[in-house]
Amino acid sequence: MLFHSSIRRELARSFGGTLLVLFTIVVTIMLIRTLSLATSGSVDPKEVMLVLGYTVLGRLHIILTMALFIAVVSVLSRMHSDSEMVIWMGAGRGLAGMTGPVLRFAWPVLLAMALLVLLAWPWANRQTAELRDRFAQRGDLQRVQPGQFQADAQGRRVFFIDKDTAEGTQGRNVFISSRDERGESTISARAATVQAGSNGQFLRLETGQRLEVSADLQSLRVSEFEEHLVRISEKTFILGDDLGMKTRSTWRLWTDGSPQAKGELAWRVGLLLSAFNLLLLGLAIASANPRAGRSGNVAFALFAFLLYYNLLNMGESWVSRGRVSAVAWTLMLHGTVFLGALAWLYKRHENISFASWWRGWTRRAAT
Repeated sequence: MLFHSSIRRELARSFGGTLLVLFTIVVTIMLIRTLSLATSGSVDPKEVMLVLGYTVLGRLHIILTMALFIAVVSVLSRMHSDSEMVIWMGAGRGLAGMTGPVLRFAWPVLLAMALLVLLAWPWANRQTAELRDRFAQRGDLQRVQPGQFQADAQGRRVFFIDKDTAEGTQGRNVFISSRDERGESTISARAATVQAGSNGQFLRLETGQRLEVSADLQSLRVSEFEEHLVRISEKTFILGDDLGMKTRSTWRLWTDGSPQAKGELAWRVGLLLSAFNLLLLGLAIASANPRAGRSGNVAFALFAFLLYYNLLNMGESWVSRGRVSAVAWTLMLHGTVFLGALAWLYKRHENISFASWWRGWTRRAAT
């Protein structure tokens, strides 16, 4: 009991500190990216914090995986460097005996990761996509800031409003320039009002003129009007059911037989398998090198995590394109890492030295 409690207590302290540092870094990076999207007009500036929350929630499983892996490597490396492992090994506790307390500590984290990957990940992606699509498909007049030229959602028209009301439904000194296959047109009006109809939104212009130039530049038409209607958006935005594979629920991916669905499902299941394999790999690679220190093991852990995660993304791409089946890729990648981690852990537990074995074999062969 003393052995198990001491290991779990040390892992909890290291995991908490590592999680706090990684969470702060990820939140900072996501905040900068979200602010960049808001500046470019892809996200509503009023919903920056909401988009940030959904984005961080969707990436939380990766943060937990990395924090757990680094915590196991750093704690066991410290025990090796401080000669605590020598004491436990002298008491009959080998390196393989660390598997029990590590898994007992890690199973709540693995369960939380499963819920995040299978449930929270598609839900957060869907919420973010809906916010971005709703903001992208809002009325064109709502996009325009007074005193600024700005294009519509399709990029085919340019609006300018000198002054508008607080509700954003009326404007003064309106300028609209549009281009299509028939040519270019320029409309200027003294006032404009937004009107909602059954088939979309319209802009009712008052007291203005319209200049039309044909596509071949052979004709020019100028007309004046007292009242003119211009469509500024299509029908009211309705949330679609298919916003991408990353927004689909895990059950829908399971029932869908398309290669894209299999690729996304293999990626989600692979995240859970990779978290377990990284625990075993952390037990195997943890050691003490007086010359490199504990930082060498942590650096190797980060490199192993990045390599594993990139292989997951590559496998998703291959399965989605039909180059390899999901089951074959899962067995090939995660099975190889699992067997390699077990073999490495067994070698460390039994203190097997391949160099000594090779020298002994060559010596016996010579005699």
